[in-house]
Amino acid sequence: MRYKILTVDDSKTVRIIVRKAFKSYDCEILEAGNGVEGLAIAAKDSPDLILLDVTMPVMDGVEMLTKLKADPQLKAIPVIMLTAEGGRDNVLKIAKIGVRDYLVKPFKEEALIEKAGRVIDLKPLSEQPTKAKSIFDPADILIVEDKPAIVQQIQEGLKHTPWKFHGVSTQGEALDYCAKTPPDLVLMSLSLPEEAAFTLFRVMRTNVKTKYTPIFALVVKTEVGQQQQAQTVGFSALITKPIEISELESKIAKAMNLDTSQRYFALEPGFLVMRLPENCSPSVLAEVANYLKPKFSEAVDAGHTRMVIDIHQLKTLHMGVIKLLLQTMQTCRELTLQFALVGNHQIVTECKGFEDTRNWQFYDSIDDAKANLGKATAAPQLATA
Repeated sequence: MRYKILTVDDSKTVRIIVRKAFKSYDCEILEAGNGVEGLAIAAKDSPDLILLDVTMPVMDGVEMLTKLKADPQLKAIPVIMLTAEGGRDNVLKIAKIGVRDYLVKPFKEEALIEKAGRVIDLKPLSEQPTKAKSIFDPADILIVEDKPAIVQQIQEGLKHTPWKFHGVSTQGEALDYCAKTPPDLVLMSLSLPEEAAFTLFRVMRTNVKTKYTPIFALVVKTEVGQQQQAQTVGFSALITKPIEISELESKIAKAMNLDTSQRYFALEPGFLVMRLPENCSPSVLAEVANYLKPKFSEAVDAGHTRMVIDIHQLKTLHMGVIKLLLQTMQTCRELTLQFALVGNHQIVTECKGFEDTRNWQFYDSIDDAKANLGKATAAPQLATA
């Protein structure tokens, strides 16, 4: 939804400042030079917010506000009054007529955006379509936690990622950090004293810079009450202590809408390669399965006719992995893709114990698989050792 903001001010300079302040947000700015013009535009365009100057010729802001609130079609439109320093008391007197907030001139653009953001759901405007962020792109993550050991555990557990983690222990430090460097995601401990986490959450949700930032609650697994409260308030996700690092990593990637396909799929010269990690949890298997169709389509569209399924890093075989591999092989056959398996001794041995996998044959390395697939000219088949 694109919001309409009406600025009513006899100063062209102020109207220019308003327009400039909102240029990075998905909204339309309407302008009027006095109250009469403002009422006419309000009736015609039904703005979502009115920025109304107090002192103007023809019809001032007080009169326009009075007429707005007397009109059944316009009275619900929120109004922020703009006034000179000397007019502050006057604004407070007319607040009973119905103003949402006020701003003293001269004002900073950031202050205007902050107040407007409390009234309407301002969304940053993308100047052009941006490429989806990858799991290998850097990100800035703020940890609000007064237990240093937890901060260290997260930093150590996710040091293999390109993400930067910054730890703070108080609400004030968190707000200062967000004001300077809005993070991509926040991990917030619910054990902060005096329910500071919930206060901080509400403050961040009223700030335009952090309104859409994913905020995770860090909570002890047995603290059911806190977990329910966090869900009710609207935290993006719950991370229970003791922390399962792989689960945390997966939830962070999902919350930031990161493309994680590069972990598992790669288009290499002449081949599509799928690699499974050493530990394939249900969340990992679901993630890979979700990428199968788009990645296969991408490969076929690019002219690839061969695929290597690399599971040599896998520690152990289980039914979840077997089902995924059977699905992958079936898709290869449907698309007439030649494919080969690469595995380690442990996996090869375990395959002998399952009816569906006992006849699978493996290569020792990706290079061997590619070399033999490169020689193959027959219909799609499993590679032979």
